Amino acid sequence: MPFVEKISIALPAEMVRSLRQAVDSGEYASSSEAVRDALRDWTHKRKLRQQGLRDLRALWRQALADRSPGLQVKEVMDRLEKKYQAIAKTSTGKK
Repeated sequence: MPFVEKISIALPAEMVRSLRQAVDSGEYASSSEAVRDALRDWTHKRKLRQQGLRDLRALWRQALADRSPGLQVKEVMDRLEKKYQAIAKTSTGKK
């Protein structure tokens, strides 16, 4: 590991217990390792969220630039209703 900087953080008691349990069970060699793993996950999720926002903004710009007439509200609502009814039937086992 390149340069390592020590910092101090304050955690709620429940988080400290979880951290210590993870180390005591052998899941992690140290608290630092567990925190580094958590920060890697956080960084990954953050990047995914930022990419999702960039994608959504791009779609929004496309939608604003689109001058086609679009769909009628009733048509959209009917399609959504059919879609969610099909999902509900699938999840409850109905045919």
